[in-house]
Amino acid sequence: MNREDIAELAGSVSLGAWTAFGVLSVGVIGHEGAPLFTDEDALSWSVAHRPAMALAVARGLTATGTGVIPYALVVLAGLLTGRTARGRLLAATLATACLATGQGLRYGVMELVSRPRPALGNWAGNASGWSFPSGHTTTAALTAGLVILAISVRAPHGRTPLCLAVGCWGALVGLTRVYLGVHWFTDVVGGWLFAVGWLGVCVCAAAWWLPTRLMADGVDRAAPSTGPPRERTRP
Repeated sequence: MNREDIAELAGSVSLGAWTAFGVLSVGVIGHEGAPLFTDEDALSWSVAHRPAMALAVARGLTATGTGVIPYALVVLAGLLTGRTARGRLLAATLATACLATGQGLRYGVMELVSRPRPALGNWAGNASGWSFPSGHTTTAALTAGLVILAISVRAPHGRTPLCLAVGCWGALVGLTRVYLGVHWFTDVVGGWLFAVGWLGVCVCAAAWWLPTRLMADGVDRAAPSTGPPRERTRP
């Protein structure tokens, strides 16, 4: 794919995600933060199915969706993506900036919507702040998306299992927030949509404005001619 195709695809995906996020946000605000269609059922099931081993796994997994781990993963992904020292540094910087600015924007939306969390009596983990969209979910999904992009660039063969594993991690971190009772399910859906929308914006911007020589996969470079040489005509 050339850079115009990448930008168009990323922009289309981003637009779809932002549209869905906007509709969900309007629903949350319109109900004044009250549970929506699937929220109470998902929370009730989670509270009723909490064996000690499952809780331990959920707490360990949810801890990987915040703090140092996501930033370490995106820096590593950036360093693996670049072909030169300058390219690796640029990729790591841009990936970190995408994650950090996404977290900052998500925090602003969270304060604007001000949705209360589920009742404290349902909690089986630590949480703070408002509920929508889920911070752990957004961070893990953004991180997973950036790592999958790096894998796609640097591992053209055998990348599907790795991408699936990273994608499952990003999704499961979000689901643990519901299982631990600290978020409604629609908070998690909002986090996924926010992450996809913001990642699409970042990829689209990089495809349009990064100089071609700095693109890790070298898109837009002229392909060498593979056809037979043309015979010169003698006068």
